[in-house]
Amino acid sequence: MQAAQGLEYAVACLQTAERELLLFVAFWFVIGALDDIGVDVCWLWLRATGRGRDTRISRGIAEAPLEGRAAVLIAAWRESAVIGHTIAHALGAWRQQGLVLYLGCYCNDPETIAAAMEAAGDDPRVRVVVNERPGPTTKADCLNQVYAALCRDEQHYGWRYRSIVLHDSEDMVHAAELAVIDGALGQAEFVQLPVRPELQPASPWVAAHYADEFTESHAKSLVVRDALGAGLPAAGVGCGFSREIIARIAVRRGQAAGPFPAAGPFAADCLTEDYELGLLVQREGGRSRFLRVRDDEGGLVATRAYFPARLEDSIRQKSRWIHGIAFQGWDRLGWDRRLVDSWMALRDRRGPLTAIVLACGYVLVVVEGVLGLAALSGVHGGVPVSPILQWMLRACAVAFVWRCVFRFLFTAREYGFVEGVSAVMRIPVANFIAIFAGRRALVSYVRSLRGAGVIWEKTEHHEHPVFASAGAALR
Repeated sequence: MQAAQGLEYAVACLQTAERELLLFVAFWFVIGALDDIGVDVCWLWLRATGRGRDTRISRGIAEAPLEGRAAVLIAAWRESAVIGHTIAHALGAWRQQGLVLYLGCYCNDPETIAAAMEAAGDDPRVRVVVNERPGPTTKADCLNQVYAALCRDEQHYGWRYRSIVLHDSEDMVHAAELAVIDGALGQAEFVQLPVRPELQPASPWVAAHYADEFTESHAKSLVVRDALGAGLPAAGVGCGFSREIIARIAVRRGQAAGPFPAAGPFAADCLTEDYELGLLVQREGGRSRFLRVRDDEGGLVATRAYFPARLEDSIRQKSRWIHGIAFQGWDRLGWDRRLVDSWMALRDRRGPLTAIVLACGYVLVVVEGVLGLAALSGVHGGVPVSPILQWMLRACAVAFVWRCVFRFLFTAREYGFVEGVSAVMRIPVANFIAIFAGRRALVSYVRSLRGAGVIWEKTEHHEHPVFASAGAALR
């Protein structure tokens, strides 16, 4: 008898927990759904009015001469496996003589230096900059060293760059990228092009979920931000800045007087210096643009890259993004006065809350399973569900179906029908990564509040996407 009463009491406690979890999860799911649907409605309106469609570029624009000199900045730490392929591919794709690739390396990384110099050969368009401080420092610190070298070159040769383009050491660029950025910088100070993650057959769940997320983000969310005139974050790849706005941001960071200051435009103590740099453009009075352009064959002018294929690497990378964007972004950038910018900042910084809500949602699934087993064993009872909670649960179900449809459509459009279906099946994988990345980011942020230094926990790269496209033209 006592055992039966104890079991009933335990079930009653679980039912109470079930109701509270339902209330918490349903409330935030509805809020999140309204947020996402707001962006969806804006995008549908843009599509209906013809403003959200990709534009086309004319044949031969990739070979068009640049209006001014362009510097491409790349930070590399232990990238000997891929940096040579990146350099060779970029030099082959970009034929313009007004281009200089600046490769930032470290004195204690001779393998990367050797691979970069071998790939560069005698091409005068490559400049290897060696950081005298042993690596890894931070990516921003490395880029600041490269920027200082760029400033020295400008003074030495007596000319000035027109644009500064950022890329990563594993990127596969589009031949028309420089021409598109160069042309757009006539009407803007910052231009961001899409990022297209490459599928990896060996990682159909972890690596492929980046394709789902980036495709929807860079075909919808950033299109809406651009149309609304909100500040645009830089992705750190495929993004170009006018030389003047970079100089102004460097001054904003308290750059000391003199031609070769140690400081630079990149925040050395920030984990997402690219994200911050893009938003600072608007605060400096510059205009930002996100451009979706397709070449004459219909291929997207975008940066192709491999993303982490292992679960632990993906969690580490996304925790860095959450720490830098959500926690450091709040601390460093605060909030904007414009409503649209505050809305977008809330969207950017919801990662920690999303992790908590998703974790509670999966705990709720476990609780429901235990209660189901209890009911099968003859222990019944229940907590009444209020009409408001019933309404929220129905809204959550509709919102989930809506989200699945959008995820399918965007992924299928870029990667095909099969990947569109797989994108829906990968949603739990993305949620699992988000939960653990949010937890890791919180721990990292608390450590930083206690005085721990910022460390460049970069993703290791062992393969280059150029091999995946060896048998096909770059699209």
